[in-house]
Amino acid sequence: MNQPKVCVMLSTYNGVKYIDEQIESLLAQSEVELHIHIRDDGSSDGTVQKIREYTKSYPDQIHVTEGENVGVIGSFFDLMRQTQPVYDFYAFCDQDDVWKPHKLSRAVGKLQSRPSDILLLYCSSTQMVDQDLNHLNIWPNMPPKPLSMYNAVVENCCVGCTMVLNLVTFEQIRGNIPSDLTQVIMHDWWIYLVVSSLGEVIFDEEPMILYRQHQDNVLGGSDEGWIMKWKNRWERFVNGNNHFILSKQAELFFRLYKKQLSSEQQRDLQHFFIQLGRNGMGRMGYASKMPFYRHDSLDNVVLKLIYVLKKV
Repeated sequence: MNQPKVCVMLSTYNGVKYIDEQIESLLAQSEVELHIHIRDDGSSDGTVQKIREYTKSYPDQIHVTEGENVGVIGSFFDLMRQTQPVYDFYAFCDQDDVWKPHKLSRAVGKLQSRPSDILLLYCSSTQMVDQDLNHLNIWPNMPPKPLSMYNAVVENCCVGCTMVLNLVTFEQIRGNIPSDLTQVIMHDWWIYLVVSSLGEVIFDEEPMILYRQHQDNVLGGSDEGWIMKWKNRWERFVNGNNHFILSKQAELFFRLYKKQLSSEQQRDLQHFFIQLGRNGMGRMGYASKMPFYRHDSLDNVVLKLIYVLKKV
């Protein structure tokens, strides 16, 4: 029996310190026919030299493109453009983690348990570790509410480096990459939004990667008390860099995918945009009962507040 062909798309940038561990863990994946497509995003350290050594050792498995620096979002979408739809499944990969040997085979098994003609996205919890791979906490936990468009418009529950797509999803995303990426918050959030709206998201609560946290990579999985948690979330939502990012991404998504959405989805998204233009009392009334939600109750309160303040 032929093993499923899986393409891992890895974007690198000045990652020489950990890239060996990451690639070795990819090459150790079991029960799949592995192919690795790497795009270097203009590294200035020894990352490219390291990668070139791997291509010499694994010329049939590893393909490398050396590009100009366009940032993480542009780099991953460029990887999708360059990757042909000739594989069974497609995974995203960071440059500084370590994957468990059955990460891909487990994801493939769960994806194969669902119909192959619908949009499918697999993602999982991660075992967070420090720079030396000592275990920290597990993040994110299993979401308590449905992974639907009504969550994805205002929150991303899928960690990009855990994502695996089926062919239908890959072709859908690849064929509709936005021309203006400045309205996309993150590539993984965009994919979660598309699939949760049009297909099905499979969340695996078993951590399948060691997700390294270090000085250059500190995300929302960090362990923080509720006071700091509130302060960090509030500042993240209301600072100038984050004004309107949720609504701008949602509007871009609506323009590209309106015809594929159900009439109910179209109506609820349009209400989300229209009510945002009302006065404060109108926004408050809508926010109190809007169908869009974040999973954490504290995050949900912050969401309603920033909607009322017209900063969503």
